[in-house]
Amino acid sequence: MLSRMTRIGLLGAGVVAAGISMVPSDANADWRYRRGPDGGAVAAGVIGGLALGAIAGGVLSGARPAYGYAPPPPPPRYYAPAPVYYARPPVVYDDGPQYCEIRRKKVWLDSWTYEIRRVRVCN
Repeated sequence: MLSRMTRIGLLGAGVVAAGISMVPSDANADWRYRRGPDGGAVAAGVIGGLALGAIAGGVLSGARPAYGYAPPPPPPRYYAPAPVYYARPPVVYDDGPQYCEIRRKKVWLDSWTYEIRRVRVCN
């Protein structure tokens, strides 16, 4: 496959060669005695210039051919978040004896009256 600069150089050489091949020769003896410009030559020059300009513009635009295959772009990089470690809560074994006692506590019945009741409290 040719590089882009090589293709542009070859296209330029082809345009110059085509332009040189279209230069009229002076074989016609009466070219000096014509009264006005030849309209056909002007039209041919305009049409040829437009055609070569369209070809050169298509090559220089960098458009891909219709049959070409463009590979998909690479996937974006994904950075996973840093792992988070949690400490396990300590295991507490309470095998000691449990002491319970009965205490007297004030228990309110409503906003004016209360009773003293016995309540079991364990440590």
